[in-house]
Parts: sequence; structure tokens; C-alpha cells
Amino acid sequence: MAWDEWEQLKSEAAQKQSAHMQLNQLAPSGGGGGGKSAWGDLKVSQKDLATVGSAAQDLFEDFGQYSDHARISSMAAAGGLKSEGFALGGALDHVAERWVDQVQSLLDSCAHISNHLRFTKNQHAADESYIAGTLSSIAQLDKGFDHRTDH
Repeated sequence: MAWDEWEQLKSEAAQKQSAHMQLNQLAPSGGGGGGKSAWGDLKVSQKDLATVGSAAQDLFEDFGQYSDHARISSMAAAGGLKSEGFALGGALDHVAERWVDQVQSLLDSCAHISNHLRFTKNQHAADESYIAGTLSSIAQLDKGFDHRTDH
């Protein structure tokens, strides 16, 4: 390839690149940043949070109880199989031990969800109270300015 040919190819590539340049941003009609998007704003009510928290609490209580029945039955079956000389007994015992680990992981997650939602509810209530108090103070201050102009 000759030098002139190389320069021509570089020039053509640069022209194509500049013709296709696009800013890295969202199209104006697509929504995003500050305005209303096509999908609306994310909203969640206290009722929604309470429902999710309650479901997590119910799962925690029910699954904890029922999984224990499964663990006890599996370990009893594993012991019976092992005592009869079946290798499957050891494998079932291993599965039952892993089951305990997995159940604990699920129960911890349910408790975390429930506790976090309870904390979130309480924190939002505290934030609302603080904001209401702040706005009330501003309104009281405004009344003082209004009172001064009346005289």
C-alpha cells in the first residue's frame, strides 16, 4: 500500500467517523433526568411496604417451622439407610446438612427484608415529622414578617 493510499483511507475514515458522531445522552423524548418520564415516577405506599414486610415475616415463621420437619425426616431417613449399610444414607445426610445451611440463609434474608422495611417505615415517619416541623417554623417566621408590614 502506497503512502498516498494510506493517507486517503485515513481521511475517509475520519470523515465517516465525524459524520456519525453522537453525543452520549438520552434523546429528549425518552425521559430520564428531571422531568416526567414515559413510565412515570416510582411510587410506593406504606401499605405496599407493609405487605412486603408482612409476607417476609410470614415466610420466615412458616418456612422455619416446615423446613425443620423436612430436616428431621431427612436425617432420620439418612440414619436408617446408613444403619442398613446403604451408601445413599451418607449422601442423604450430606443433603440434610446442606439443607440446614440453605434454610438459615433464606431465613436470614427474610428477617433482613422485614427489619429493613420496618426501619424504612420508621425513618420515613421521622423524616416527615422533621419536614413538617421545619415548614411550620418557616410559616411562623413568615407570619412575623407579615405582622411587621401591617403597622
